[in-house]
Order: sequence, then structure tokens, then C-alpha cells
Amino acid sequence: MELSVFNDASEDGSAEIIEKWKVKLEDAGIPVIIGSNDSSQPGGVGFAKNQAVAQSSGTYLCFLDSDDVMMPQRVRLQHEAAIQHPKSVFTSHGPTVIMPTWFCSREWFYHVGKFNEGGKGIPEDLLFFYKHIEKGGEVFRVDHCLLLYRYHPQAATRSVLEGTIWNHRVRFLEDRVLSYWASFTIWNAGKQGKKLYRSLSPASQKKVTAFCDVDEKKIRKGFYTYEESEERPKPKIPICHFREATPPFIICVKLDLTGGAFEENLNTLNLKEGLDYYHFN
Repeated sequence: MELSVFNDASEDGSAEIIEKWKVKLEDAGIPVIIGSNDSSQPGGVGFAKNQAVAQSSGTYLCFLDSDDVMMPQRVRLQHEAAIQHPKSVFTSHGPTVIMPTWFCSREWFYHVGKFNEGGKGIPEDLLFFYKHIEKGGEVFRVDHCLLLYRYHPQAATRSVLEGTIWNHRVRFLEDRVLSYWASFTIWNAGKQGKKLYRSLSPASQKKVTAFCDVDEKKIRKGFYTYEESEERPKPKIPICHFREATPPFIICVKLDLTGGAFEENLNTLNLKEGLDYYHFN
């Protein structure tokens, strides 16, 4: 094992802490490579990660952000999985793809391309993940708790606006899914579904045949009028019960908090009805 640390213009005493640990780790047989950005301005998370990769020499890359803690078995378990799945990035137990649990080969990292270095406010991990998928990559989960993710007011995650992430996700949805569909139904006639509709490009909006739901109050309204549209007359999208809707579906809901019951019901419905759907959280 080798530890590669890149100190991105920190002002909190990190340099001194790193040097102390370098002595301890190298005494234990683990080489430590230290790089630093000595300017007055940090280059950002993407820049720091790319520098840490560039100065390292390992065949595999195991990422750890400066404010998180990984469990002792993490590298061993993810390395074992990586040998079996060379075109994958590896996560651990959890509901979402969280960057600090990623582990992949150096070869695959450079095949995908480096992290975006746009700096503060750029979701570099999400953009890297999308490039990974576009290049034919897969995701493999090691079903163990491998990392303690520390979320706090100073975390870099907080500098990325929710709207920025949403817009990137919608564009990815359009490129990877909607561009191949002639029409589709949005499964959610509430806030999330309408927000998705308004975020779509005009070409994708024209493909929406209906909203569907199970809420009788929403269904009784009959249609949704897109008031912000500059078209005349303004678009009116029908609202119907999901059993009367036409697939394929974009199922637009918040993260599943039902313990898997929601997805289980969808899979049962899919088996019975032969439906095609895409789950957009």
C-alpha cells in the first residue's frame, strides 16, 4: 500500500499533521507521497484529487476525502472486488453512490478521464460518475459499512447547490434515456413530477403524454397547465390514474423511505403488466 496526500492550500495545520503521520506510516512500511498547492487559493476538490492520483503509483485507487474515516477492512474488501470486476467503481453499504467509498483501477480512471477542475460549486464526483457510465462502466457494491461519512457545515459538499446537481441529473436523464423514447409518462402529478417537467428541454416536454398518480385529488384536476410556457395556447398535460397511463414511465419521487417496499411493488407490477420504467430520485 501507498498513501498519496495532496494538501490544497490549507490553513489549518494540515501540513504539520501530515508530516507527523508520514514518519509513523513509513516506519510501518507504508510509503507516503505528499504534494501541495502553495498558492493562496485552493484549486478545488477535483484538482486536489487529480493531483493525488498523478503523484501516486498504485495499480488501484482508493479515494478518501480529508474529513471522512474509513474502516480497517475497506481496502482489502474493495480490492478483492476490483479484481473480479475491472470496469467497475466500487461503493459500500448505503442508499446512494457516495464518492468517498469509490475504489477503481488506475487504468479505468484514466480511461474515464480526470475529475472536473472547475472548483468550488462543481459536483466533480457526480460528473465523473456520469462519464464512467457513458464509457460503459458499472457499479459494484461491497455490502459492508466501509466508511464513516462526516457531514458538517464546512464540508465541500455544501458548496454545491441543489439546483446545480438537479440540472446535471436532468441533462443526463435526457441524454441517456429520453433521447431514445418517442413519448413517456411522468409518474408523479405533485411537486417533484411538475418540477421535472419544467426542467426538461422543450423537445423532451413535447414527449410527455401524461402525468399519472394514485392521489384522487390530483387526478380529478384532469390536467396540468404549464403556466410559465411562452407557447399559446399553453401546454396542458393530462393527469390520470397510473393503471390508465401509457408506458414507459419516469417515476419521479424522493429517495425511497419505505424500506424497499416501493421498489418491490414496482417490480411486482412490472412482472404482471410488462411495464418499462426509469426511477428518477
